[in-house]
Amino acid sequence: MVDDSVVIQRLVRSRLAADGFEVCTADDGKQALAVVASLKPDVILLDIDMPVLDGYEVCRRLKEESATRLIPVIFLTAQSHTEDKVRALDMGAVDYVTKPFDPIELRARVRSAFRTKYLLDLLEQKAQIDGLTGLYNRSYLERRLEQEFDRVQRYQSSMSCVMIDIDHFKEINDTYGHLFGDLVLNEVADAMRQQVRAVDLVARYGGEEFVVILPEQHLEGASTFSERLRRHVERMRFVHRKGEAKVTVSIGVASTNELFDPTPRSLLDLADQALYAAKTRGRNRVCYWDGHSHLDASHSSAAEADLP
Repeated sequence: MVDDSVVIQRLVRSRLAADGFEVCTADDGKQALAVVASLKPDVILLDIDMPVLDGYEVCRRLKEESATRLIPVIFLTAQSHTEDKVRALDMGAVDYVTKPFDPIELRARVRSAFRTKYLLDLLEQKAQIDGLTGLYNRSYLERRLEQEFDRVQRYQSSMSCVMIDIDHFKEINDTYGHLFGDLVLNEVADAMRQQVRAVDLVARYGGEEFVVILPEQHLEGASTFSERLRRHVERMRFVHRKGEAKVTVSIGVASTNELFDPTPRSLLDLADQALYAAKTRGRNRVCYWDGHSHLDASHSSAAEADLP
């Protein structure tokens, strides 16, 4: 609730509390932007005439930011002119309520906006999730990679990219069937979930390929993680009526610390090239780019030192 009137704030808070809504308040537009950035509310009630920043400017800035553009905005204002209503709705507001307002009507409009936000969240979630494995999809991966890369450059930190391919996956599908192949994809995806940290990102890149983004992780740590994952998958067994199937993965690793051309695309390309090196050297291994050449991390004493 953004309004410079304490009386209006208290009135709205008391009315919406009856429906179980928790109401946070801001006295002006600048404070509102800070509160929204911190709390990510489900619905925003916004006055127009306020000090520092008016409601129109607040709405414009909210709709420009990807993190807040989907939050429903309801203008709650004394401005009743048609041109004000049209301007607000054209800026992306979902509703426009004039003061003095009917508390029952306001509650109904807020409930409607809340339902809209819930449905938008569901649609956005489905748009970024792979339908088979439940991992993030390639589109979401590429957006997040851009964000993480900006953070790396801003704070001069590091990030590693791990690209994983299930070896001979076509043969698995041909021998055991596509349903069994889907089972393998899901089990390998679960194995990745078990191995990563909370800050890491796991995504299905396409087909039998996966990508893991490791923020704040240098090449050595990413290679150790990759070798641990490779061994974990190698120990997995998949039972089929035709017999037991063994699955292995090839893994390529690259880090921002070894980039000559520091872009998200170049990081993915180097990880892909390292993956290709792992596959051409016999598969079921980890290869990484050290800035000069592709090296084999699997079976080396350095990689094995930190592994169970």
